[in-house]
Amino acid sequence: MCGRFVLNQTAAEIEAVFGVMDYEGGIAPRFNIAPTQPVLMIGKGYPRAPGSNLPDRCAILVRWGLLPSWVKDVKGFPLLFNARSETAGEKATFRAALRHHRTLVPASGFYEWKRTGKAGAQPYLIRPKRGGLIAFAGLMETYLDPNGSEMDTGAILTTNANETLAPIHHRMPVVIQEEDFERWLDCINNEPRDVADLMRPVEPDFFEAIPVSDRVNKVVNDDPGLLDPAPDAPEPVSEERKADQLSLF
Repeated sequence: MCGRFVLNQTAAEIEAVFGVMDYEGGIAPRFNIAPTQPVLMIGKGYPRAPGSNLPDRCAILVRWGLLPSWVKDVKGFPLLFNARSETAGEKATFRAALRHHRTLVPASGFYEWKRTGKAGAQPYLIRPKRGGLIAFAGLMETYLDPNGSEMDTGAILTTNANETLAPIHHRMPVVIQEEDFERWLDCINNEPRDVADLMRPVEPDFFEAIPVSDRVNKVVNDDPGLLDPAPDAPEPVSEERKADQLSLF
């Protein structure tokens, strides 16, 4: 799953990767983005001026937690910040967004927790080994409440964890590679079945897992120190490696 993530690149760096102009509200570095908070999403926008080599994309802030247009009782509706890519097209909650409003979610990395027993869990920062920005596969839905006001909402698609992350958690965000941005965002020419091949785990050596302090557990903590490696934290070990280690004794 993906319940917290990081976006600490500058607006210029985001523009260079995603082909969008600076978001008009400004982009501040974030180190502990949590559900219900605003998240940056990239979607299809209006065509650029003639002669422009920038794609027709726009950046928008949305509430992290998707609300389908048919919801009547917002307070009673569950917080849907993740959507399973394998079944999203079959669920009334996500079907329309997957067909008509696919987005990219810029990120520098995300956090995941490995259970260490009944008492707690060890948090890990999951980041690309090469560094830089990545793009999670996102869904967006504009919710119109009974009073007539609109709210843009969204969720991040997940898939099965790859070999690197499976020892920590069984799910991970879907990552869209830069060469596939346009195909993923083009909801006019590409139906969900046309982009199904993009909703898969990244290769095992794409991410690295860094144990970090449990300060990240509290949403109020949002500072660069959250990215610092935690001293003496255990390395994640797969079930296969556990079996190999036990066979030595």
